[in-house]
Amino acid sequence: MTIPDLHALRAAAEHRRDALTAEIARLRVDRSADSADDEHDPEGVPLSSEWSRLEGLLASVDDELREIDEALRRWHDGTYGICVTCGQPIPPGRLEARPTAIRCVACAS
Repeated sequence: MTIPDLHALRAAAEHRRDALTAEIARLRVDRSADSADDEHDPEGVPLSSEWSRLEGLLASVDDELREIDEALRRWHDGTYGICVTCGQPIPPGRLEARPTAIRCVACAS
């Protein structure tokens, strides 16, 4: 994992966050419309359910961004790829699969 890979992951997560934020804004407009009777619409999902789903996805993306920022900080500190529990190197395969990992496989178990 190189620093550009972490930046690319962050850019992709920011893009997802922006799209979710825009979708939530659209729901706010839909929800405030006088004719929005979403709870009785047999054709679609109630706005409240969709809002809840989008807010959950947004919280997940925010967590992902926080983890990526922490990984970038560790990269700059020179501690990226070092297990926070035992101090041993995290195997490259684990970092490839989970670039924000803070523990080696043994300590994560």
